Amino acid sequence: MKIKITRINKGFEDIDLPKYQTSGSAGMDIRAAVDESMTIKPGETKMVATGLAIALEPGYECQVRSRSGLAAKHGIFALNAPGTIDSDYRGEIQVILSNFGNEDFVINRADRIAQLVIARYETVEFDLVDNLEETERGDGGFGSTGRD
Repeated sequence: MKIKITRINKGFEDIDLPKYQTSGSAGMDIRAAVDESMTIKPGETKMVATGLAIALEPGYECQVRSRSGLAAKHGIFALNAPGTIDSDYRGEIQVILSNFGNEDFVINRADRIAQLVIARYETVEFDLVDNLEETERGDGGFGSTGRD
């Protein structure tokens, strides 16, 4: 599948487009399009620009997810993850990053800040009924199947 992508902020042509790091990767790393270093203090949340916009076909979304290394090593998470870029959105992809770590985290130009996963979805309609069919599980949730 080919997806149209454009640079909406000129001056960042040197920054790689999103790409897979290995042949088995599900997510493409996306990079920060910042002129100056940006610091996210512990407990703080910031929007990080990527300078990119995409055009998806109907029936597809682009999910914005945390990078596991940033999360595990620095406590940096993409909030609202996975965030959704809808097929009809044409604005800049921005990544909401929060610092759940104990130290300041600095983002520099072209740092890999998140990953993008393209996913197919279905559009549905709800059919309001009086009752739902019974299942073995019923309404058990939130740990009802046990801890182990």
